[in-house]
Amino acid sequence: MVLTETPTADLGAPAADFKLPGIDGREYCIDDCRDDAGLLVMFICNHCPYVQAIQAKIVRDSARLAAEGIGCVAIMPNDTEAYPQDGLEPMKRVAKEWAYPFPYLLDETQATAKAYGAVCTPDFFGYNAELILQYRGRLDASGPARTMPDAEPELYNAMHQIARTGSGPAQQYPSLGCSIKWRPDHA
Repeated sequence: MVLTETPTADLGAPAADFKLPGIDGREYCIDDCRDDAGLLVMFICNHCPYVQAIQAKIVRDSARLAAEGIGCVAIMPNDTEAYPQDGLEPMKRVAKEWAYPFPYLLDETQATAKAYGAVCTPDFFGYNAELILQYRGRLDASGPARTMPDAEPELYNAMHQIARTGSGPAQQYPSLGCSIKWRPDHA
């Protein structure tokens, strides 16, 4: 497992559109996922211990954000041939187990992850109503070795601020997680 920290965000960049299959058999584009106050794009996978450690918080915060008019979408970017535990059928199982309240999409070509500049799972991108990047940071200070149930909900607070003001917080901490498992032809 290679740990990666997200780079400094290019705040102010527009969101990249996508057309990806969801675990429900539908194809989704960015307009299917956004809501009136913004959009949270999450790059996650099934096997990453960093994602596993915060699953409940991702579900909780996504439901809260939806109630505030922020759409949420999760995209699985890993090479599913090398990591079959991140494939479509396991994605369906994980989404059902955790009752994901957002579309869970497969980026089989990894083009969407490249377009966003995603580097790890989890990697969070928070956009305002105009789909301009306002947040790229961690969910909170938790991790697989330090589960913190009462950690400040940094991602939720940032997205709440974006919904109210259109801008993200000045202080943002990078996300830390497992590196994206790039296909050999994309590495």
